[in-house]
Amino acid sequence: MKVTVDEERCCGAGTCVLLAPDVFDQREDDGIVLLLDEHPGEELHATVREAATVCPGAAISLEDNS
Repeated sequence: MKVTVDEERCCGAGTCVLLAPDVFDQREDDGIVLLLDEHPGEELHATVREAATVCPGAAISLEDNS
């Protein structure tokens, strides 16, 4: 899995950070998403998919490396 984020679409809700703190963080100054791990381990895939699904700004994109 490859994760990408679109900072322009991020509204700073932080749901991704709550769900997958090993993969996402937020900038201190404005709360915009920071991608910590572009290729998370398989054990995190389900959680990262959930984070992408619930993201209110649709700022998280996933690409399966199958």
